[in-house]
Amino acid sequence: MKEKKMYCKGKPKFQLTPKTSQWMHELFNNQSVVKGLVERYGSPINIHHLPSFNHNCEIYKEVFESYGLKYRIFYARKANKSRGLVKQAFASGIGVDTASFKELEQSLLLGGNSENLVLTAAIKTEPQIELAIRNGVPIILDNEDECVLTQAVAKRIGHKANVGFRISGFEVDEEKLYSRFGFDVDDVIDFISSYVGENKTFDQLEVTGLHFHLDGYASHQRSISLITSVNIVSKLKNRGYNISFIDIGGGILMNYLEDEKEWRAFNENLKKAVVEENNDITFNDNGLGFRLEDGKLRGKLNTYPYFNKVNKEGFIREVLDFVDDESGLSVASLLVNNGIELRIEPGRSLLDQVGITVAKVVHRKKDAKGQWLVGLEMNMSQMMSSSADFLLDPYMLYDSEIKENEQVDVFFTGAYCLERDVLLKRKITLPKLPAIGEYVAFVNTAGYMMHFFETEAHLFDLSTNLMFTGSNEKLSFFQFIDDSKIVLE
Repeated sequence: MKEKKMYCKGKPKFQLTPKTSQWMHELFNNQSVVKGLVERYGSPINIHHLPSFNHNCEIYKEVFESYGLKYRIFYARKANKSRGLVKQAFASGIGVDTASFKELEQSLLLGGNSENLVLTAAIKTEPQIELAIRNGVPIILDNEDECVLTQAVAKRIGHKANVGFRISGFEVDEEKLYSRFGFDVDDVIDFISSYVGENKTFDQLEVTGLHFHLDGYASHQRSISLITSVNIVSKLKNRGYNISFIDIGGGILMNYLEDEKEWRAFNENLKKAVVEENNDITFNDNGLGFRLEDGKLRGKLNTYPYFNKVNKEGFIREVLDFVDDESGLSVASLLVNNGIELRIEPGRSLLDQVGITVAKVVHRKKDAKGQWLVGLEMNMSQMMSSSADFLLDPYMLYDSEIKENEQVDVFFTGAYCLERDVLLKRKITLPKLPAIGEYVAFVNTAGYMMHFFETEAHLFDLSTNLMFTGSNEKLSFFQFIDDSKIVLE
């Protein structure tokens, strides 16, 4: 018997076909399970596939082990707030990078300890610091004021603080890389030597490592910054400091798309549409960062670079294979020869293929321009990052077999009373107009899209997060766990 086709990918004028996984299509083919989950938990729901998270952990482990490196991997929890992913991180043998008191507190209650947690919060409060010190969790210090506060807390409670120093200001290609975070690389050796250690101002601080996180995604910048960091570690060791690790943070590129040609075509045609003032690609001529000024194209695409040929483990290999001009050694060899442990804090790339967001259609209408607007029971904050738009084609889950090809262009809109609550700014072409009660699935949303800016405006409930363990058995409603029900021990 021929299988009925009841779901399809949206096909805009310039497609951006997302990479997907078998578990996603298994779910799309089981509409009764999707319906049951939405009826039980409301719209939208965020579904997280734990085996995919574990697979990503294993990929990074294999890379580091192939170089014979000492290493640790910390999942950057800020990318997704779900408790189940923290538990899975520990089960997968990696740690968790926490950036707030609640993130640290929850992670400790979910099985975290001094070996598998780190505190890197941009703003560190006294309660955060005390919680970290009492549990032996390393604290990454950003500035002198944090040193003063950490020293005071450590002295008050009678425990030394395990700390790393965040550094910045690396010189790459004759340019000093700016960051508002960290101690300047030109000053950090003298600062630590002068003020940190026994019989010095900060005698309660035990320095065990260095940390940096670069803006942008250039692998060679990370390589050069690592080489500089290795030199700093060597000088600090000569002054009696037992520095054991360098943490390069996150920002490890991942790839969302199947086809580089689609990505290039979208970019070129969006620029052309802006220049010609004939934009039928996006909602209300939104250039997504491109703009026309004095007849010339200005700006740049203000989104994540969704297609990346070199990504994840390939990106890390580029960093490690870079050869230092002075020593003639690769970055990996420098780390091994100096006995330095390399640490990373991926967020987005550990969540590749881990999550989807499913929302319910509640209305269809035409606006004053004759455009079809399909209203979904969700809002823009539930699929939002700092990017101008989420550039992946969505999947439409129909109640009945797709037979007629009545192609219709639509924009998906949300529940906030804001003109700008348009969930995807690209016009999406579907084989037929969605019906009320049908579902739209946005794929690969686990990294930064689900939670980073989610709000409760209008007193809307936050979306429900479900953990899906996956199995070889027939898909059922009972394989999904409500994240909020995961017990904090």
